[in-house]
Amino acid sequence: MDPTKLRSYSWFNGKEYYNFSRRANIRALGISRQAFHGKPVVGICNSFSELNNCNAHLRQVADAVKRGVWAAGGFPLEFPVISLGEQYMKPTTMLFRNLMAMDVEESIRANPLDGVVLLCGCDKTTPAMLMGAASADVPALILTGGPTLSGNYKGRIIGQGTDGRKIFDLFRTGQVSPEQLEEIEGCMVRSSGHCTVMGTASTMAIIAEALGMSLPGSAAIPAPDSRRLAMAEMAGRRMVEMIAEGLKPSRILTREAFENAITVDMAIGGSTNAVVHLLAIAGRTPNKLALADFDTISRRTPFLVNVRPSGEFMMEDFFYAGGVPAVMRELLPLLHREALTVNGKTIEENVAQAPNHNHDVIRSASNPIYDEGGTVVLQGNLSPNGAVFKQTAASPHLCKHTGPAYVFESYQQMHDTIDSMDLPIDANTVLVMKGGGPHGAPGFPEWGHIPMPKVLLEQGISDCVRISDARMSGTSFGTVVLHVSPESGIGGPLAIVQNGDLITLDVEARQLHLHVSDEEIAQRLAAWKPAPPHFTRGYGKLFLSHVTQSHLGCDFDFLHAE
Repeated sequence: MDPTKLRSYSWFNGKEYYNFSRRANIRALGISRQAFHGKPVVGICNSFSELNNCNAHLRQVADAVKRGVWAAGGFPLEFPVISLGEQYMKPTTMLFRNLMAMDVEESIRANPLDGVVLLCGCDKTTPAMLMGAASADVPALILTGGPTLSGNYKGRIIGQGTDGRKIFDLFRTGQVSPEQLEEIEGCMVRSSGHCTVMGTASTMAIIAEALGMSLPGSAAIPAPDSRRLAMAEMAGRRMVEMIAEGLKPSRILTREAFENAITVDMAIGGSTNAVVHLLAIAGRTPNKLALADFDTISRRTPFLVNVRPSGEFMMEDFFYAGGVPAVMRELLPLLHREALTVNGKTIEENVAQAPNHNHDVIRSASNPIYDEGGTVVLQGNLSPNGAVFKQTAASPHLCKHTGPAYVFESYQQMHDTIDSMDLPIDANTVLVMKGGGPHGAPGFPEWGHIPMPKVLLEQGISDCVRISDARMSGTSFGTVVLHVSPESGIGGPLAIVQNGDLITLDVEARQLHLHVSDEEIAQRLAAWKPAPPHFTRGYGKLFLSHVTQSHLGCDFDFLHAE
């Protein structure tokens, strides 16, 4: 490798004072000149944080990456970026995804880095890093932290999110005692790592691999598994090679790569959040996506992966069955096989011989769980720019349904009244919640999984149609319509839905229809008035001024690629 061709060369070599000063400051780390001089600098972009259990083990992972970089003749330098802990941050981590993407992009661009290994895992940290890396376009690969160990309560396998919500509903109705809930609390999440179901974190780790931005087989290795650290070492070695090859994200994040990622997302029954994240990642490249692309690919892609919340098993089982390579081998006829990946090989070269060790967990394409993909896109007068729906986690009998609306004007109203036993609703009611979008909430939070009203749970009713302009956790389930666009907070049709209005959901026809005349909708919208802005200063004001709607990815308009 010719050191004069390295991006970092001009930082440390030349006739200026600052070339000398920078070398001196490297030496201040206790590193000899021979250890770094003329070697490729590999940044290790670390989203470790004790405020983020998903990423709390990434210090150890970073050490393993460093071993690989040193072994391959590179010079590793670890640096922090903000970390978005899904469980703790208010009002929502989604408010800060774009801020983290900017942190990643500018940290890479501003520093003497020839390549970067991106350490992430929690829901928004993975898309934020992909967005930042796509914009910086310096050799980069993603290394996710892996799923946590599955929980176990009295011999029953449980996973956070999916099973946690079911257990908490049993607690709400008195079927689980406070003592039992406390015991479950201590055994549901047994290690660092992201959710062990097919939530957003697992989905985005798989998508990073499907895009070609992660080493093959890396997405699903459990967080405490020694093979996670071995993969980290391999990532460090490979990054030094990528720098020599000049293999940048712009060569990997092609239109074909994005279509591959959507195909895999549909086959795994991935989180609905993958839609908004893939739209944003693609928006950082010339290869823009549209909502229609997701539905087109969903219609031709079989659903193969039997993992909760759309199935039976956990992410550990998925890894043991063969992980992402096994799924992609089944999908090869539907994939762009020549798409390039970070290991320098094509998709086909990576997965053509991938074994499937458990056909109950990963079905064959000839024996799918469902003939179509997990997520579909709905259109109609209630969602002129589209809405998303996870059909594999919904109740089949509700996927074609007409019922009267019961409207929550805000999340707070829903929160304060959902357990009221005198809510005027029944099994046919369509619950509608406003104010969950990027502007209305603000930040596009995971409010869309409206809890089942207690009055219905007491009747043994476990699901009903729910509609909002919010997102929901990928660990969630039910007949839930999400990401209604344009959102109610900027005057979308959802803003004028009233109690008693009939709404039809028809998943097969991809329709979401409000049974109100165009004239009446226009009159109601004319009388509608927006709420005052949530922020008048700081990052919040920047967010509200520049965030796009959900069907465009909720990125900032000024960060889109030309």
